[in-house]
Formats: sequence, C-alpha cells, structure tokens
Amino acid sequence: MLLKKEAHRIAVEVLRPCARELDRMPPEQRILPGSPYFQAIGQLKSLGYHRMFLPAPYSDSDTQVSALGRAIFLEELGWGSLGLATAFGVDMLPFVLIAMFGSDELKEEVLLPWVEDTEGKYHGCWGATEPDHGSDGIMSLRDESGLTFGKAQVSIQSSGDDWIINGQKSAWVSSAPIATHCALHVQLAGEENPLHGMFVIVDLSSEGVTLGQPIQMLGARDDPQGEIFFENVRIPGKNVLVANSPFYGVFIDQLLCATSSNIANIAVGVARAAFEEALEYTRRRVQGGQPIVNHKNVQLTLYSMFEKIETARCFARQALAFLQGETPKLDDLSQDEPQSPMGISNFLSSPRHARCAQIYAKRIAFEVANDALQLSGAFGLSDESLFEKLFRDARSLWIEDGTLEVLSLDAARDLIKNYETDQYVPTEVIQRW
Repeated sequence: MLLKKEAHRIAVEVLRPCARELDRMPPEQRILPGSPYFQAIGQLKSLGYHRMFLPAPYSDSDTQVSALGRAIFLEELGWGSLGLATAFGVDMLPFVLIAMFGSDELKEEVLLPWVEDTEGKYHGCWGATEPDHGSDGIMSLRDESGLTFGKAQVSIQSSGDDWIINGQKSAWVSSAPIATHCALHVQLAGEENPLHGMFVIVDLSSEGVTLGQPIQMLGARDDPQGEIFFENVRIPGKNVLVANSPFYGVFIDQLLCATSSNIANIAVGVARAAFEEALEYTRRRVQGGQPIVNHKNVQLTLYSMFEKIETARCFARQALAFLQGETPKLDDLSQDEPQSPMGISNFLSSPRHARCAQIYAKRIAFEVANDALQLSGAFGLSDESLFEKLFRDARSLWIEDGTLEVLSLDAARDLIKNYETDQYVPTEVIQRW
C-alpha cells in the first residue's frame, strides 16, 4: 500500500532520527525554535497528514482514508517514535473536535489556520489530567460513580457572554509546553459533581495562561510534557464545544473510545519496532559459533513476539474500524443509525472493546520490548542501542492515556452494566437450562 510505504519512509528518514536526538536533549532544549520536534511535526503537516482524521470539507481526497489506512499510518508513526506519534495525536484533538462540534465562527478563526498549516505553527494539546486527578479522574466522568472523585482543579464560571477559567492541569499534559491551543476539561465553579463540566477550546496565548517548563520523563521524551496554569483566563462563549449537559458524560465516553483506538495502533507500532530490531540483531550476533537466531530458545522467543504483535494488530485495527463505523457492531447493534461527521456511529462505540484494545496492545508492546531487550543482552542496556529507548517508551505506555488498571476498571464497569449475557443464545435454550 502506498500510504504504508510513504509513512514508513517518513518514520525511517524523519521520525526515528528526530526522536533519537530529542531523547538525548535536555527537556528545555526540545521546545526551542529549530528543535527536531518542529522538524518532524512540520514534515508530517507539509504532507497534509494532520488532515487525515478530519471530516469533509476540511480534508481532501488525498488525505481521506479508511479506518484501515488510519490504523496503518498510526502504526508506522508508533514504529518511528512513540513520543512524536503521541504529539501528532494530541495536536489533532482540539481541531478535529472543533470540526465536529464547533460553530462556524470557531471553525473559521481556529480550525482553518490549523488545516492550512504546512509548517507546524499551530499545535494542539489535551488538558485532561490534574495534579490530584490522573487517569481515574477523567474515567470517573462516565457515570455517577464520579461523585466519589471530588472537585476538579480547573473550574469555569460565566461572565456575561464569556467564561472565566482558573486552576491548573498537571505536568503530564503531552505537548503542553509547545502548544498553541488546548482542548480543556473544566468543572463548573461551585459544583461538587464532576459530571457538571464542560469541554472548551483555549488559545494558550490568552492573558492569564502560563505554560510550565517541560519535564524529563522515563519514556516518550520526544513529546514535551508540562503544566498549564489558568488565572482568570477569559474565553468567548463560542469556544465552548460541549456545554454542561447530560451529553457531557456521553462525549467523554466516546472521546476515550477514539483515543484508546488510536493509542492501541500506535502501541502495535512500538511492539513491531522492538521485534524487528531484535530479529535483525539476532541474525547478526554470533555466539556459540553461530548467529544466535539459530538457537531454538531464541527462535521460540521471536515467534512468541511475532504472535503477540499479530493478535494485537488485529484487535487494534478492529477497534478503530468499529469506531469509524466501518465494521458491524461488536455487540450486534444495528448499523442503520445515522453516522456522525467522524464516522462514530451515533455515539454507540463500545467502551469496553476500545479500552480492551488499548490495554492489550500496550501490554503486548512492553512484553515484546522486554523480550527484545533480553535477546540483545548487555548491548540492549546501553543508551547507544535502540532497545533501551524502546523499552523505556513501551513501559511508559502502561501509564500514558490511562493506566492499565484504571482502563481495566473502566472496561469492567461497562462490561458489568451493559453486557447482555443472552444476546447470542436462543431464549428457549436459556429457559431449558
């Protein structure tokens, strides 16, 4: 496929070299003008890939691809760099959601400049986690169990036709130190229930916004992370994408389905990168008088790695296709409902399947990276090897975009509440038993 070939070329020639350089830089240097970060993101935008997930008319025939094409592209990004793949994803998020839910005025003023950006002038980020509220915080918004979560640390209150924002997002906001716009979760001032919240777009050049310095992370260093502070930040009413309403919880739920499906495919790319590096290393490395790939225990390990990647890929691609409405409902729901602008079928994407795809792919990425490091021996422990970086990146996936534990609990909650045990069994069979 042409898309796969071109995406892999960019991963080889641009993403991986930039990621390696960024990984070794002090955090503060990664965000300076001329940093390899801007070179990589600029290259992706110059080719129009940032428009890939947009609905018409903001994407064109050259960038509109199927769910399979998007999965392939995300996997190649993950193969090249977890950090830059993450940056690509969070960059899109505010603007894709403007395309789906924003007013014509907001689309004209904010979306179109980003769509037409071919240099990487505009960068998005997703303001979800807070100092006291991590993965559990955003997941708690799905239903009334969120009442045990407590107040959010970023609040919003009305001021005439405008809104005023105060508070802080945590140091783990991907791309925050270089972002120009933030898709922000806020709670209504004075409310105890996190379901009484809103989803807004904030121009980070606004008065009262302060961006924290990038921090040094174990993995995914090629995507700068840092805090965002809001002090009486005023935004116009048009910047509200999702108002305080019952739909807010549904919106959060489906947004997490989208991010889970994307991260799952990126994680497959990380796993594949580790496997391919291990395969090439074991072919070259001579020990015991022959290449170690000839030893049976190495062969069994390589096969196990391959098997894990193939199963994770199938799951991740199915989840993304399901999200985009290009495959029958996993729970046998009707396909006759009207489609949303992004192909999410009437907001009926399955949380448990999307979370499970992400959990499984992230777990596999670390297992494969761990096996690859073991096969490479002492060389893999050196920071001169790619094994060392892939191991750190794969480990960070167990926390990024939701910890495995919280994602599992969220999937379990949906499973317990919504799974129909008799959906595939004839009623007379159930009654007979």
